[in-house]
Amino acid sequence: MSRKLTLIALFLLVVLTGCQKEDEVAIQLRSDYLPATADGVFFAVRASGAWTLSIEFPAGSEEWASVKPESGTGSMNNAILSFDANPHKENRGATIVLKPVSGVPARVDITQAGVADGVDGNYGYDVAPMGWLELPACVEGDGREVLVHSMDGGKYMGKDKSGTRNWSCYWDYDDHMSLWVAYPLNNSLKGSGTGRTEAWGFDKLLPADIQPDLRNGSYGGGWTRGHQIPSADKQRNYAENASTYVSTNMTPQAYYFNGGIWANLEGKVRNYASLADTLYVVTGALFDKSTNVSGNSSGFRVKVPTHYFKALLYKGTSAYAKETDGYLMAGFLLPHDNGIAEANCLSYRMSIDELEAQTGIDFFPNLEKRSPELAAQLEAAAPNAQFWN
Repeated sequence: MSRKLTLIALFLLVVLTGCQKEDEVAIQLRSDYLPATADGVFFAVRASGAWTLSIEFPAGSEEWASVKPESGTGSMNNAILSFDANPHKENRGATIVLKPVSGVPARVDITQAGVADGVDGNYGYDVAPMGWLELPACVEGDGREVLVHSMDGGKYMGKDKSGTRNWSCYWDYDDHMSLWVAYPLNNSLKGSGTGRTEAWGFDKLLPADIQPDLRNGSYGGGWTRGHQIPSADKQRNYAENASTYVSTNMTPQAYYFNGGIWANLEGKVRNYASLADTLYVVTGALFDKSTNVSGNSSGFRVKVPTHYFKALLYKGTSAYAKETDGYLMAGFLLPHDNGIAEANCLSYRMSIDELEAQTGIDFFPNLEKRSPELAAQLEAAAPNAQFWN
């Protein structure tokens, strides 16, 4: 090659190298505030090229957290931040660092809570860290935490540690009830291998002394132990069904309401799920404005809910969902009243927008993050009466 051609080749190499776009990277955490207990949370990495992940700790402090994977290429949604329990009363901090091969590193500061003197949380997540479609939005610092259950009733720690997620709940430490439970459902996840275990017990994710004791009876005052995730939705094996009989899944519910209109709606939800690839279910109880309380047979007088609700997100191949990428939504809000026990639950069907307006809860925010226009369209639409029947 001549000297002139060599110089031209070198010039082109410099130009092309200089034109390469630096990789723009980002770390996406649902919350940068971690509970004091040992745990692991998912987070997202946004990058187009190769990168490395690490954690930086203040000089002289112990290394109490780690990230996986430590390297990769392109974006991913299931990176894991694992951390040890904080034995100190003081908060402690660290920084997650995402370094691209070419470009400016992304840095996110994280803080882990110190051990509290009393019970004021730190057993779950102050805001839900997962991107699952069934999870409603949470309010940071509202005194409630998300508890995520594995199939054996223990704490879900990720697919590589405890298999498939089971169900999540938004536990209220002051009112000793869950505002909602959320879970995916289809024929496979429902199963049919077991009946009602009646295995009443405490939730393994919380200290027993802050839960109503429902092992040998209900709350008192004539109220039944009302499931939020029904026993019939978890029939694959004993452990999964037993996980629905814990205190965090219960509310004080009127007898005829429980066995009437509410049971009918639960049956319809299973029918909808049988038609779906996955039905994402949120079931909850409104009790903030309640002026009625249960008896104290369970060790706690708890508020009696004024209403019960369900928010449903269908994903499947129904002809009714062809224009919405296979998605459909429906909401239900029922007054907690024995007087409607024999009523048609479909009379209480509504759009998700209307349900959000009446409950103050933001449903399916993770679908909105994926496709804002689609989510807005689905939430505003009245449920298709031919499908949701």
